[in-house]
Amino acid sequence: MKLIWSPLVLDRASEIIDYISLDNPSAAKRWLNTIFDKVEQLISSPEPGRIVPEISDSKFCEIIYGNYRIIYHLEQTTISILTIRHGKQILPIDEIKL
Repeated sequence: MKLIWSPLVLDRASEIIDYISLDNPSAAKRWLNTIFDKVEQLISSPEPGRIVPEISDSKFCEIIYGNYRIIYHLEQTTISILTIRHGKQILPIDEIKL
């Protein structure tokens, strides 16, 4: 499986890290490392996530880490990491671009 990170997910992760770093820079670094670890696990097991409720399409899945949703699109040989959102935020459909 090949992983593709969208520019949006990288921007969102950067914003989250900046926010966490205001209080605890080492926690921000741990958070980012864990996000990368969780996404890397998708390569060997791409279907542990649940279907994104706002979309109801089995090719759009999410894994949960703490308060965050990591949303990805699953294809035969590719996993596209689309965005990361706080769990309390509604996912705007326009963020899901392939």
